[in-house]
Amino acid sequence: MRQVILVTGSSRGIGGATALMAARRGYAVCINYHSNAAAAERLRAQIVAEGGEAIAVQADVGVEADVLRLFTTIDEELGVLTALVNNVGVLEQQGKLADMSVARLKRVFDTNILSYFLCSREAVRRMSTARGGQGGAIVNVSSGASRHGGGNVYVDYAASKGAVDVLTLGLSKEVGGEGIRVNCVRPGIIYTDIHASGGDPGRVDKLASTVPMQRGGQPEEIAETILWLLSPQASYVSGAIVDAGGAR
Repeated sequence: MRQVILVTGSSRGIGGATALMAARRGYAVCINYHSNAAAAERLRAQIVAEGGEAIAVQADVGVEADVLRLFTTIDEELGVLTALVNNVGVLEQQGKLADMSVARLKRVFDTNILSYFLCSREAVRRMSTARGGQGGAIVNVSSGASRHGGGNVYVDYAASKGAVDVLTLGLSKEVGGEGIRVNCVRPGIIYTDIHASGGDPGRVDKLASTVPMQRGGQPEEIAETILWLLSPQASYVSGAIVDAGGAR
């Protein structure tokens, strides 16, 4: 069966590493991006140059109309979706809850929670054997923040990732009998641009000494975990939350 994957928020970082690795392993890839069209196009061009198949589609996956357009584009240009990686995430400036605006909370929750629900819904509608599909796999990207709570820096982000953990557990039970596996990866501190958006670009190096392995992680290390969970080698794994944080 042809393998078709959507990775949300995949123009760079963990999403970009996952999209590239998936293409190298034979998936036809949909790169989703919100605003960085140049980065998405560079990644698409690299995949094609290496002999793979990829499209880049702009969509704000926290908006239902955009999600519907995104999935319709995949249907028309790549075919039947077999794998979804809910990866998109946003981190606001560090601060305490008492100083957070409703606008900030909505941005974080729409991107980090609502998008996962909307994309999972559309994926299930296509994959579920109860709905005429051929099955598939979903991997949600959470964060170690869902365990430590993010107090004093980004409790909103941490709470949104806690919701991702619960979605993974609940949805895996809901669709386990319909040919769909649902799992979660919970990265620790990883070298990506997200820390700069939170106002702390050197955060990984600053916290590396607190990790038992004494280093931050690379996006490719998380991508390896994601691709394993999507693969036949993980055929009896569902509802799992895999911590990939150097034992932190």
